Amino acid sequence: MLRRFAAWLLRGAVLVALAAPAVQAAATPLPRDSVYQLDAPLIDHAGRRFTLASKRGSAQLIVMFYTSCKFICPTIIDTVLDLDRKLAPAERQHLGVLLISLDPQHDDPAALQATAQKRGLDLTRWTLAQPRPADVRAIAAMLGVRYRALADGEFNHTGVLALLDANGRVVARSSKTGGLIDPQFLSRVRAVLAQP
Repeated sequence: MLRRFAAWLLRGAVLVALAAPAVQAAATPLPRDSVYQLDAPLIDHAGRRFTLASKRGSAQLIVMFYTSCKFICPTIIDTVLDLDRKLAPAERQHLGVLLISLDPQHDDPAALQATAQKRGLDLTRWTLAQPRPADVRAIAAMLGVRYRALADGEFNHTGVLALLDANGRVVARSSKTGGLIDPQFLSRVRAVLAQP
């Protein structure tokens, strides 16, 4: 009886020890410069609601785009796909990709899903998201994206890839989006992914 009780206590201690890092990370306050401090609810390509802070815990590559864009947005996605191809499978598993729409009035979950399917995006790691219209400017400012709406419904915007660490701090940016990833940015991504 005493042996069984001791074994039960030991198992409980092991489970608590295994869960401690996750509990500790969730309980640790976010850094003041974390993008995840922004209270900006999103809806993903499958219609699920989530927050930026829910991405905490792994590196994220975040870009802003819109689905009807015919010019810079397709090359932004091509650039991220090129990055994906250049990462080893083990590296790829630890990098999330978040595409946030500049045009939430038109980019609902159905439009986001259609773009993901058309481009063959890996939706186990890629998330396409619709923000609230009121949050677009704040998200863009946090990521260093400049944009303006045009009279014809299109947007002029900069193409920025923002790399966030596990706590949502922007640790690197690249504005080279011609379809091929900037080698220096790729090196920075690898360095962040190599961190424990």
